[in-house]
Formats: sequence, structure tokens, C-alpha cells
Amino acid sequence: MASSAAMLVRVSSAVLAGIEARLVDVEVSIGGGLPRFTIVGLPDAAVRESRERVRSALRHAGFPRIPGAITVNLAPAELRKAGASLDLPIALGLIAATGGLDPERLRTAMAAGELSFDGALRPLRGALSLALAAREAGLEELLLPDGNGAEAAAADAVAVIPLRSLTQAVAHLLGAAPVAPRKADPPGATGFPDDGDLSEVRGQTVARRAIELAAAGGHHLLLVGPPGSGKTMLARRLPTILPALSRPEAIEVTRVHSVAGLRPAGGGLLETPPFRAPHHAISAAALVGGGPRPGPGEISLAHRGVLFLDELPEFHRDALEAIRQPLEAKHILVARRGGSAQFPCDVLLVSAMNPCPCGLAGDSRRVCACDPGARRRYLRKISGPLLDRIDLQLAVPPIAWRELSSRAPCEGSASVRERVIAARAIAAARRPECPGFRNAQLTGEDLARHAPLAPEARDLVARTADRLALSARALHRALRVARTAADLAGSERVLSEHVAEALSYRLRLAEDGEAFSAVLS
Repeated sequence: MASSAAMLVRVSSAVLAGIEARLVDVEVSIGGGLPRFTIVGLPDAAVRESRERVRSALRHAGFPRIPGAITVNLAPAELRKAGASLDLPIALGLIAATGGLDPERLRTAMAAGELSFDGALRPLRGALSLALAAREAGLEELLLPDGNGAEAAAADAVAVIPLRSLTQAVAHLLGAAPVAPRKADPPGATGFPDDGDLSEVRGQTVARRAIELAAAGGHHLLLVGPPGSGKTMLARRLPTILPALSRPEAIEVTRVHSVAGLRPAGGGLLETPPFRAPHHAISAAALVGGGPRPGPGEISLAHRGVLFLDELPEFHRDALEAIRQPLEAKHILVARRGGSAQFPCDVLLVSAMNPCPCGLAGDSRRVCACDPGARRRYLRKISGPLLDRIDLQLAVPPIAWRELSSRAPCEGSASVRERVIAARAIAAARRPECPGFRNAQLTGEDLARHAPLAPEARDLVARTADRLALSARALHRALRVARTAADLAGSERVLSEHVAEALSYRLRLAEDGEAFSAVLS
């Protein structure tokens, strides 16, 4: 290849900022002078190290050594560039600058990918976001590693060209061996979660009903009971009764998981609601998001799915308090020294806890060994404002052996899921301008309009609200649950039985640690 003095080539690429991909112009210039390779434009260490990867990849691909001074500018300069995805556009720019490619051929394409020393392309993070950014920039095709083809093609945004190596990329751009664009996989291929079935849960009729209400209305749920009562089993069956994600929801969820590096090579869209169950030792930063480059936390990885916090009082207090505002806002802004990013976090929070440190308070079969002070300290680990945000709070009693050993058939996930889908469709029709709207999002004004109380239901609320010491927020949440109960029953009006059921799910944790349901008399 002949060298061309002061040759300048531009290649489009993008870097991640949160779940968004921001366009980057990779400007490659080759001039005279002593050999050197300089990258400017606020690169991080991984970008600066691309000099060695690109040099080795070009050599193994058969391209001669480039004489003179190489300067790569990454624009805009104020945007921090991180990761190794700029290897491929830098290499293609160098090849074009030395006459191996027509620079005009690169004007309609975006390129991204990490190069190994032998020129092979390794999968990258955020391929779906890159495809959407390429469409917004008006580009026609996206060149990226073969392992990201299925994910990027799911956006149905631009022609996705999956490549295995730098050599294949050059052959495609020259027209010598064109690569066919990757087609999107058909929807519905992943099926429903295989983490058990609701029919495996014996007894616990009230708890089964509660998770159905939680799934239908998007209501947060707290299960309190002794060890072995089935709290974790119930929580893990909840995703099996949730509807499959719509295509926009699947794109949202997949983008978050891809940015976090949790998508396997060759994987497409995530079509089923995610289930995340972090350990109680998790830090606040890991729960809500953080890191040198702000990344999604567990609350965002559970977006459009279930965030399960088992052993709730054992979580760090600052971690639990950090999720209060995101639970209401449905998004979180993570600001760190390396920048800031916003992540979605529309989650269904399911939490479980014992009624006391030993777990036996209120168990008629076994004696609790905790003193009153230990019980109070244990319960005070959970703040009142956090409990106030949980719509469904109920005690899960121990299961009797008779129920556990019964062979009587129990209703499975499929039939419950059908009722959940029907109830969600009713709720979504109330706010068609808000895709995926659920009853848990009803405002006070919405409740007045869409949850009219029958006279006897209104009297019931008046008699019990003060007796149960419900805050305005807690009362509104109970009315939202009542609206969901009415939707599951196919009732246009909220009747007294729906209100009674909703109010019965306001668990009270007494000073001595006893857990009991506020059952209406």
C-alpha cells in the first residue's frame, strides 16, 4: 500500500453513556515525521491501549507497517471515551488512509468492535444501543462482531453486518466478499421462565392470591413468616405468572443487560421479565448502580421484572433507603466521578423476612428465643417510609404437613397468567398513552375517576382507615390494590369485598415483634 501524506479519514462509531450510545467521529490522520501513534479526545486506558491491538491486528492481517506519524482524534473531545469498541473503526481508518479502502465507502457505515492481536473480533457491550444510535445518525449499516449480530439485529434499525475478523470487514467493504445482513430472530422464541411452576406451591392460599394481585397490578409485596414457610418459593414463582415483555419493553431490558455485559454471545432479545435476587450483603452502589463509569445496579437489571430482596432486615440500611426514591420515579440518575448516567428501574419489588432474629415469633409450634429488645432492633432495621411504599404486606404461616403432603391438584402458572394478562389489559386501557400502565401507577386523581367506590365500600374505608393508622399514601395504595382485585373479578366498580381484601394486606409489626394481619372485623 502506498502511503499518502497528511491523509485524513473519518469513520463513524459510538461509545456507551449509560444505556445510550453516543456518536463518535474517529478521525485518522497519517503524516510525515518520526513514527508515532497518538490518540487524543479524552480516551481512557482501554482506548489508549488500542494502539497495540490495532498494530498487531494489521500485521497479522497482512497489511504492511505504516510509516510516519499516526494521529487519531476522537470527537467530540469533551465526551469521555471508554472501552475497546473503537479498535475496529481505528483500524479501518488506518487502512483507508493508506489507500486500502475507499474513504467514501465508510461514510454510510458505523463500525465498532474489539480486536484481538490476530485480528479476530470479540463481542462488545451495548450492541443494541449502537444499532439504535446508527439509525438516529442516518447511517445505513453497522459493522460489529459476529457474536453481537442477533442482539443488534433485534432493533430492526439498520443493516447489521456480523463479522468474525478485520480481514472479513475489509473484504466486505471492498465488495470482494460481501456479508449478508443479520436478520432479527422471530419473537416468542424464548418461552416463559422455567424456574418452577405455581402448582408446586402447597397451601398458602392467601399468599398465592397476593402474588397474583402483585403481578396483575404491579404492586410491591412483603412476605413475613418463619423459615420454611415458602416465602422464597413463592417469590421465585412470581415471574412465571407475569406476561411476556412487549417488544419495546424487551428492547429496554436487553439494552440494560447488554450494557452490564450480561448478554451471552449470540443472544438476542430478552423476552421474559428478569428476576434478580441480590445477596443481602450487597452495597448501596451495587444495588442502585455505580462504578468508575456509571453502570446499572440490581434495581435496573430487574427493570420490567422482579427485584427479590430476601432477608430484608439484613440488607444495609443505606442500601434500602437508596431504593425508596427510584421505586417511585421508575428511573435513577447515577452520578460518579467518571460521569453520570440515567437508568430505568420500573421494578416489582418482592421482599421477604422473618418476624424476629430467630424467625419463630408467632409460630404456634415452636418457641421464640428472642428477647423483646432484640425483636425491636430487628424490626427497626426497616424504615417506616419504605414499608409505606409496599402495597401488599402479609404474614406467611408455617405449612401443616397435611397440606404439604396433599396430592390434590393446585392451579398452575399458565391459568393464573391468563387472569393477570386480562387484568393488565383492563388497567392499560385506562391510560392508553402510557404503554404498560398498571394499577400501581394510579394517582389520586386517577383513583377518583377509575376506582369509584360502592357506598358500602366507602363506609368500610371510613370505618377502618383511622383504626389501622393508615397514612394517605398507604390508603391510596390500598385503594389501588382494591382496583386490581376488582379487575381480576371483572367488576367495573370497587366493591366492599375488594376494599376489605386490600386492607387485609396491611401487615402490622408490633413492638414485641409479633406479626399479624390487620383483619377487618
